[in-house]
This record gives sequence, structure tokens and C-alpha cells, in this order.
Amino acid sequence: MSFVRERRRLAAILAADVVGYSRLMREDETGTLAQLRTLRKELFEPKIDEYGGRIVKTTGDGILIEFASAVDAVQHAVDVQQAMGQRNSGVPKDRRIELRLGINLGDVIVDGDDLYGDGVNIASRLEGLAEPGHTCISSSVYEQVRHKVDLAYEDRGEQSVKNIADPIHVYAIASGGGEVAGGGMSTTNALFRRPAVAVLPFENLSSDPEQEYLANGLTEDIITALSLMNSFPVIARNSTFAYKGTSPDIRKVGEELGARYVIEGSFRRLGHRVRVTAQLINADTGHHVWAERYDRDIDDIFALQDEISAQIAATVAPELEFAEQERVRAKNPSSLDAWELNQRGLALFEEFTKDSNTAARDLFSKALALEATYARACANLAFTHHVDLYLEFSEDRDRSLADLLSTARKAVALDRSDAVAHMISSLAATWVKDFEFAILEGREAAKLAPSEGNIALGTALDCAGRSVEAVPCFELGLRLNPRAPRRDIWLTMGARAQLNAGNFEVAIGSADMALHGRPNMVEARLILASALAQLGRQSEAAAALRKARESHSESKELTLPIGWTRYKDPEACRFLMDGLRKAGWKG
Repeated sequence: MSFVRERRRLAAILAADVVGYSRLMREDETGTLAQLRTLRKELFEPKIDEYGGRIVKTTGDGILIEFASAVDAVQHAVDVQQAMGQRNSGVPKDRRIELRLGINLGDVIVDGDDLYGDGVNIASRLEGLAEPGHTCISSSVYEQVRHKVDLAYEDRGEQSVKNIADPIHVYAIASGGGEVAGGGMSTTNALFRRPAVAVLPFENLSSDPEQEYLANGLTEDIITALSLMNSFPVIARNSTFAYKGTSPDIRKVGEELGARYVIEGSFRRLGHRVRVTAQLINADTGHHVWAERYDRDIDDIFALQDEISAQIAATVAPELEFAEQERVRAKNPSSLDAWELNQRGLALFEEFTKDSNTAARDLFSKALALEATYARACANLAFTHHVDLYLEFSEDRDRSLADLLSTARKAVALDRSDAVAHMISSLAATWVKDFEFAILEGREAAKLAPSEGNIALGTALDCAGRSVEAVPCFELGLRLNPRAPRRDIWLTMGARAQLNAGNFEVAIGSADMALHGRPNMVEARLILASALAQLGRQSEAAAALRKARESHSESKELTLPIGWTRYKDPEACRFLMDGLRKAGWKG
């Protein structure tokens, strides 16, 4: 007895279907067929080639595609659905061509160029479960892509479908970082509901059309800088540049790209001067969140492009945080997901009081309970332990230090691309005087987030006794983000580095600016007193020291800030301590 063995292989199968195909054909057969031919030629086939797919078969209203990888299949689906959203912009709803997509990873039977079996059938059933413009995937696909493709994933549980013996575990995904239509997000993926930001191509307002490349380059640099910060998903360049040369409605842009915030701007060159304007807009409301203008002389156009893009990115990131904190503040606490709990925690954390720090820690912990791999919430949790030490809130310093070190290590392990994780890792290392590691982590943070990262790097260098090297780090960090919520603390840390570097006048200016924002900051008063005394301004130094004592809690004696114990050796802060003694410090 002989038999022919079936040929089988593992494949990712994508099934696509045109929504309302029969109605579209009935109303305009010729026009519908022409549109479908155009879509296949201009969109489907190029994208299939790009991701290494193969068309298995087509029907009048559908197509079946094989991919070697689940990741390639999902990325293909995302690109296609985003492109379809753009094509449908301005088209009446009843004339839109919308797609439903289903993707399954499974065993298939090979018959020549055709494929059969449950691996194919499940993909078709998944397509039928998707809403127009969306994609459903099986659990086998989800397990392959969830850590590789940053999208919103909604767990829809097990679904019984026709001609498949066992229920299918279904997940829905949305393109461009937007929320999934229909149903709520699973708590295990709540962090992926982070609102996305889209950077539209900056408009070239110069009389010379050849300056277009500079406007395009600036846009691309801003997209790259924001992406490196890893605070918000950033819509890809190929999606936003589709709007080049148009004047789109920002609300429609947000809807089509799945972005809650949109950045737009202009570039103008006149001789040796450049003017760049940028604005951040809430796409849900159309309201402006932030706007700025940058005027610069041109010496090195590419260095100028780097400077402006870095400053815009560094300024926009906290503005996005502020906007989200305000939005979340109005929500019922019982309905907050992991991302929103983290945002509400940040708003409390920035108050820098003992009670607000404790409340923020509770919210960050709750966010981690919902999403155990949420690196940013873990990094923020570590920051609360750092603040407990730095501002002397802690009643058990050894426990706070142990919690800081373990939580900081965990944050970096969860996501090595998270700038805040590297920042707190750097700061944590200074408490145990591991300055080589602190500087290494500070440099990593500065690469990912030049503003806050340079503050961490400057702190590590200053504590290591390299204050002259630390000074430009603080100056750059402060310049890139003039509205940082922690600016007064950054100014104080920078003033200390300036004083340790022997720049007494600059230290006085920085300490004064810090005290303008936070008049009761004892550390800034002590630095001010020391710097004034170093310049021989004895009466002013004594007054500053007296105010430091008045600002201090009456419940305990004024002592040197515990953060100053992190210095490598006494020589590293000799100017600081010598100036305090000259001012009348008896400790």
C-alpha cells in the first residue's frame, strides 16, 4: 500500500476582506473595480514585497497572503491600515474602501502554490471578527509580536467560530498607536495606550525652494529625537510625510494616524539668519498646548539643525507630560489604567513634599501591579526612593537606599532604551559611590534624553570630583528644557557644581534663580552663602546662612544636606565647605 505524504509548513497567514464589497459593486461597479486595482498595484503589492510576503490567492473582495514571520505580517497590516486611513480622508463614509484583516500563525498544507488547513481557516475567521479598518490576530501571533511591535493590543478572550473545533483566543490591534475600536483595553497591555505624537513636515517659508531639504531634515531629526526619549510613541516618518504640501485639519490627522498630539511648524532662511517656529496641538480638541520661535545665526547649518531639533524635542516631551497629567487629573481614579496611574503619580511627584512623594509611590506601585513590565513606572518608583533620601524624608535610610538600588536595577533591566531608567540608575550609583558606573549610566541617559540625561550625568561627574566637566552638562540640560518641572532643583545642583568648579559668580546666579522658584530650599541657601563668602561678601553670606536656618524645619537642627555625603572625597567640594565656614557655619 502506498500513500502520498502531505507537505506542511509553518506560516503566518494574513486574510483581507473589503468591507461592504457587494454594496459598493452594486452602486458603482466600474469605479469600485478601478479603485481595487489601484490599491493592489500601489499599496498591497509593494507592501507585500517590502515584507517578504506572497499572494496565495485572491477573490473579488479578498486576498490571502503568506509571510515567513508573524512580525512581518503584523507590520504589513499596520502599514496597509494606516495607508487606507489616509486614502479615505475626505471620502464620504459610504464610498470608502475599508479593510478587515485577520492574521494567524499556524501549520498549513501546501498544494502547489495554494495553502489549506486550519492555519488558513483561522486567519479567515479572524478577519471576520475585525471591525472595519482594524485587524484581529490569534494568540500564536500575539506571543510573537507583543514585545516587538509597539501597538495597542486588546485581549478579546476566546471566541468560537464556524468550522473550527476549539475556541480561538483573539486579540485586536490598532494601527499607529491608536486605541482599538470596540471594547476596553486589557490591563496587561494598558501601557500601550500611551498617546502617540505625530510630527508633520515643517513648512519651508523661504523664497528658495532648495531650502526644502533643511525643513525636511529638521522634521526627521525631531522625530528621531522624540523616538529616542521613549516617552510617547512617535508616528513614523512615512506616515506623517504623506501630509506634506497640504494644510490638513489637525483633528483629522489625529484620527487618521491614531495620534493625540500633533507637532507642526515652519522653517525660514533669510541670508545668514534662520527662524524656526513649532507648535504642539492637542488633536482631540484642536487647542494649542505649546508654541515657540527660534531665531539663530547660521554658522554650521547641520549643527544648527541638531541644536534646534534637540531643543524642540526636549521641550515638547515635558509639555506632553503636563498635558496628559491635566487630562488624567479629571478622570475617576477607579478607571485609571497603568499609563494614567503613572501620569497622575508624576503630577504628585513634582510637588516634592513628603506626603506627595508617598502618594506618588503608591500610584507608581499600582501601575506596576497592572503592568509588571512597565519600565517607566518602575523608574519613577525608584525616583521616589531617591527623593526620600535626597530631601531627607526617609525614616529608614538603609531601607530607602536598598529599595532605590533594587528598583533602579529592575527599571533598566525592563527596558534598556528608557532614558529615565538610566537616569535613576546613575543617581542610585552615586549613593554607593560607584562613580564609574554612575557616569556610564549618565552618558547613556544623556544620549536618549539630552536635557534630563545631562543633569544626571552632571551630578555623577560633580560627585566624582570632576566638577569642571559637570558644569557644561548642567548648562546644556537647563538650556534644552527651560520649563522643566524640576528646574529649581536642577539649578541648585548646577549651582553646587559651579561652586565646586570655582565659578562663584555663576553659582550665585544659579542659586538665586532656584530660590526665586522655591524660596524655602535650604540647599540653595547654603550654596548661596558659601559662594558669597568666597567672594568676600561676608554680610550677604551671613544673611543667606541665617535664612537657611529660618527655612529649615524647627523640629531638628540644621545639618548639611545628606546628598553632599555622596562626594568621592572632601577635596571634591573644598570650595563649598570652605565657603560655608567663612560664612559662619559651625558644623
